Amino acid sequence: MKKLGISVGGNLLTADFEDNSSAEAFASRLASGSVTVSMSDYGDFEKVGSLGFSLPRNDRPIDTVPGDVILYQGNQITIYYDENSWSFTKLAHIPGATRESVLEFLGSGTVSVTFSLVGE
Repeated sequence: MKKLGISVGGNLLTADFEDNSSAEAFASRLASGSVTVSMSDYGDFEKVGSLGFSLPRNDRPIDTVPGDVILYQGNQITIYYDENSWSFTKLAHIPGATRESVLEFLGSGTVSVTFSLVGE
């Protein structure tokens, strides 16, 4: 099964896709090539950036945890490094993620994050 690759500065993490049409549409888009997003901190709990395209939404009230990859408003992607509660669409999750590990991986300020398909 393919996983979501998340690359920053030559480092790679993988995340497990959720089982919903949004994650399927994102994986399908990534099958045509990687997507790079400029992401910046918001609210001391996430990095967020515009995808430049829209995905189908499966919003539902959820509580995020560090390592959640979330679709926001259908056209923005976020990587959570802390908790939040809202109506979102979960795309994937980085197993074993903590606030510290995600912050260390993403770095501070605005970063360029590349999303791709990895594995089998």
